[in-house]
Amino acid sequence: MTRSLKLGIVSISSFFLVVLILGAVLGQGKAAEEAYKHFAVYTEVLSRIKSEYVEEPDMNSVTLGALNGLLESVDPYASYLSADQFKQYLKSADSKRPAVGLVLARRAGYLGIVGTVPGSAAAESNLLPGDVIESVNGVSTRDMPLAYAQVLLEGDAGTTVEMSVIRVRKGTDSEPVKLVRAAIVQPGFTEKKLADNVAYLRVPTLEAGRATQVKQALQRIDKSGAQKLVLDLRYCAAGVAEEGIPFANLFVDKGLLTYLQGQKVPRKDFTAAPANVVWKKPVVVLMNRGTAAGCEVAASAMVSSGRAKAVGERSYGDAAQRKAVTMDDGGAVILSVAKYYPPEGKSIQDNGVPPSIAVAEFDFTGQSPDDIDLNSLLKAPTAIPGEDRQLDKALEVLQKGADAVKGDVDADETVKGGDTGAKLPKLPASNVPKKQ
Repeated sequence: MTRSLKLGIVSISSFFLVVLILGAVLGQGKAAEEAYKHFAVYTEVLSRIKSEYVEEPDMNSVTLGALNGLLESVDPYASYLSADQFKQYLKSADSKRPAVGLVLARRAGYLGIVGTVPGSAAAESNLLPGDVIESVNGVSTRDMPLAYAQVLLEGDAGTTVEMSVIRVRKGTDSEPVKLVRAAIVQPGFTEKKLADNVAYLRVPTLEAGRATQVKQALQRIDKSGAQKLVLDLRYCAAGVAEEGIPFANLFVDKGLLTYLQGQKVPRKDFTAAPANVVWKKPVVVLMNRGTAAGCEVAASAMVSSGRAKAVGERSYGDAAQRKAVTMDDGGAVILSVAKYYPPEGKSIQDNGVPPSIAVAEFDFTGQSPDDIDLNSLLKAPTAIPGEDRQLDKALEVLQKGADAVKGDVDADETVKGGDTGAKLPKLPASNVPKKQ
């Protein structure tokens, strides 16, 4: 079966399955009847493929492709695992095995990079949000379950993972990348004093319990005499969404921070506790396309409450509660069962967090793409005044107030999901389509 035909079958299968699921969710009656009618068409399409195609197709591959296409269209963080894969997943989920430091989601049918853990092998190789992993150890990631891919990336310390990566910002063909597995070490914070009693704090990851360490850092900064703060959450993708709640409460003293809700998960509100607030002085949040999960929950709460302004680019979009739903055959579907929402009601996972003042990370006006090494340049924010345009804008907001500061006109055209922002140079088209 040719690649193009297989992709076509997957797309058609996914469409009919999505219609079926949506119809079933809507309930009984006409909607359910229409859903099952489409399911009959889906079944007939598979039957015709099997009986009429020029050669006997691998129906297991076709069905697997349909399942993964369905899951990706509904939830880019979902996975279907066979019984054997689920057993391996459960074994690895209980241990902190050496890995390469990647945070992943589904992207155009393959594995897309949400972010990396600072100091990890992935970060040192300049793998960036939006890049696509085409294969792992020679195995195509097309239709590879996301959760299973995470299992494959783990292993004994010192062993290697060979990947084929499409660097979307370069717009080039895939290139080989070799990473060495190692124990993932929680990176420290970056704390420093800027001009005019302004402090800077960069939070690179937000794992469970991390908010307590942020609290201690804020207490140190407060004792130093700083009167204003730049909170840098750029490229903070590793961690868990729920940690954003106590993190936000370190700044917000009242009101609704966020709420969690799903089809079978009753709405749960998370409100600020005044006693938990540490920093009551002015603060500006920096974020970009690599800001995800807990940091998005925190940034959303701070902006929605009016406690802070966010400068930079729209965040990635990854804030949900996920669980494994076991199947009768011993396999499982891992998917989002509830999403985090800001008070205004648009889910963070579906929309990301838009900046209050949009500022692209770099301005390449008048420069040729051939003269720019984007992957080296975007490895990490410099956080140096005069060399970091987003930081400069944050300092301007703290000095003049948000109403007196203008952002880039088109910077928030950045597409949620790690795609390149409007201020990046126009590069050759990649062979991987943008996430819509």
